[in-house]
Amino acid sequence: MVKKSIEKLYLVLIFLFLYLPILVLIVLSFNNSKSRVIWGGFTFNWYRELFSSSMIMDAFWTTILLTLSASLLATLIGTLAAIGIHSMKKKSRAIMLGATNIPLLNADIVTGVSMMLLFVRFTGLGFHTVLIAHITFDIPYVILNVLPKLNQTSRYTYEAALDLGAKPIYAFFKIVWPEISPGVFSGFLMSITMSLDDFSITYFTKGAGVNTLSTMIYTEMRKGIMPQMYALSTILFLMAFALLLLMNVKSNKDTKQADRIA
Repeated sequence: MVKKSIEKLYLVLIFLFLYLPILVLIVLSFNNSKSRVIWGGFTFNWYRELFSSSMIMDAFWTTILLTLSASLLATLIGTLAAIGIHSMKKKSRAIMLGATNIPLLNADIVTGVSMMLLFVRFTGLGFHTVLIAHITFDIPYVILNVLPKLNQTSRYTYEAALDLGAKPIYAFFKIVWPEISPGVFSGFLMSITMSLDDFSITYFTKGAGVNTLSTMIYTEMRKGIMPQMYALSTILFLMAFALLLLMNVKSNKDTKQADRIA
């Protein structure tokens, strides 16, 4: 009884530490007062000012373009890489998977600084360098989502289709693609989530004149706390939360379908 009570208390404390600051942030984004301790009434003024700011909207569209471009390219490259890794021998596959996991294990600030030094050596910093950086750290997430689906497919079915006269591309899209498409979609959604809320790598590789929502929030917060930033942070959180929710729903559907087939 005491053990269960302690476990529940621990769980409540964890949730409070994780989500109470976010809840406070959301509440303050609707506060009609600039004060963080005085409630001035409910308002949407900070959201109106947010969307009327050309600087913020430029950062918003840059973020959307960067996120979608990086996620699409990373999904394409990561899917092809996963197929290549899957076809390798055991030893070669282990080496490639180890190399793939390096960006995941590396600290963001180390990745950001190393990429910045690389880009400065060969080219100037700008939107293209941020895009390359995002593609680089998105690819491992795609590979890790697609590979388990490839491992579940039967190579003999694909080879049987080739023996019956089907072209490799036709056989792939008719036999392999339906099996791995949930993993590809999950990898795409995870890439969007990672690119959307990234700060460290973006900050070091963006260069002058390029701002995403995360870097702009940091810059504006250094000048002083602005209520518009509460609204912007709330929107970012809700976007990331919606993507994670969509990923969980998709994962649950895939699990149920797999159970029915089994």
